[in-house]
Amino acid sequence: MLTTAAFLNYAKWAGILTLACGVLAGLGFILQWGIRFRLVGVTGFMGVLTGGLFALGLVPLTHAVVPGAVRYKLVYDTGGAQTVIKVPPEITETQLDATLRQAASNLFSYGRLGQINNQLTIRARTVIHPELGVSKPLYLGEVKRSLVTRDDDQLAIKVYPENIAQLPKPNA
Repeated sequence: MLTTAAFLNYAKWAGILTLACGVLAGLGFILQWGIRFRLVGVTGFMGVLTGGLFALGLVPLTHAVVPGAVRYKLVYDTGGAQTVIKVPPEITETQLDATLRQAASNLFSYGRLGQINNQLTIRARTVIHPELGVSKPLYLGEVKRSLVTRDDDQLAIKVYPENIAQLPKPNA
């Protein structure tokens, strides 16, 4: 898998190639070459490519893998300070804790809009069916993390045991 350092290295070489294309396009205008406008297009494309590679070098592409976490789906996320994920109804309390930690790491972004307290709140929910034809959303827990630091050691994880008790028991 490509790392951020590799993308920065590619961006450096693409930048050098962009400058070379720019010099070649300038030379084409001075010498009245017939392909001078094509060289301008190539230079512009290389500039966009260089900018994209540089941006990929700034943002890590890796996702955290927390042992014991289960797969979750993103239900609500506006890029702000609140997010909701959906977990399966068969989840245990330890799996929920690990899943909240993984979601807190994976959903962090420097581009999120913060509020006064600069906290990202991720709530985990599931849908249970207490009786036939009835669906009930049930919030199982939440985690709050900093919107400022990527490696936040001060995760505030809150699990709702009264809601976990309402989950259906697995058939043994």
